[in-house]
Amino acid sequence: MSEKKIQQVLEIEKQAQEIQEKAKREAQEIPVKAEQEAQALIAKAKADAQEEARKLIAAAQSVDSSSAAADIASKNSEFEANAKKNFDKAVAFVLERVIGKA
Repeated sequence: MSEKKIQQVLEIEKQAQEIQEKAKREAQEIPVKAEQEAQALIAKAKADAQEEARKLIAAAQSVDSSSAAADIASKNSEFEANAKKNFDKAVAFVLERVIGKA
């Protein structure tokens, strides 16, 4: 073989070696990049889930507050109705006590 051909073969082998080394480096970087991307996705999903949970809790508290207010209003109305119903009896009872003792 001529010296020129030998030089070409050596150059091709050198380029092949460089390509192979580059491929190995890139192959080693793939798992690291995949791990970083996975961690970023996990962090985003976690943040999204926390935000959604915060919104749901706020909505639930709002519903609970309005439910509690409605429940209190209902019980208050019931109490007032019972008080009005028994008012005459209470007045008569007090008058009997006062008159009876006087």
